Amino acid sequence: QVHLEESGGGLVQAGGSLRLSCAASGSIFSINVMGWYRQGPGNQRELVASIHSTGSTNYADAVKGRFTISRDNAKNTVSLQMNSLKPEDTGVYYCNCNANTRATYVGNFWGKGTLVTVSS
Repeated sequence: QVHLEESGGGLVQAGGSLRLSCAASGSIFSINVMGWYRQGPGNQRELVASIHSTGSTNYADAVKGRFTISRDNAKNTVSLQMNSLKPEDTGVYYCNCNANTRATYVGNFWGKGTLVTVSS
């Protein structure tokens, strides 16, 4: 089983910055993709950013140019640097990990979420 622990959420004013971190632990054979999703008030959960094991990244259009996802393979962590935050960025951010717990088994794992609130 893979456990994901998120940190870094909080309250920030518009235009400010926050950095979210997620640490994966447990039975990890290899991590394929790690990413961040969010669910704002009245919205469905959406992909914010993801990063492949190769380093390739993907961003939602709404955050391009403002957010940067990065990883530390040695520590099995992924971070999301969020700059120029907008009230629309408010929501619960969830860490996601697609990983092999064994050489022949792959799973999709979720963190509990961390709240990000951006005041206008």
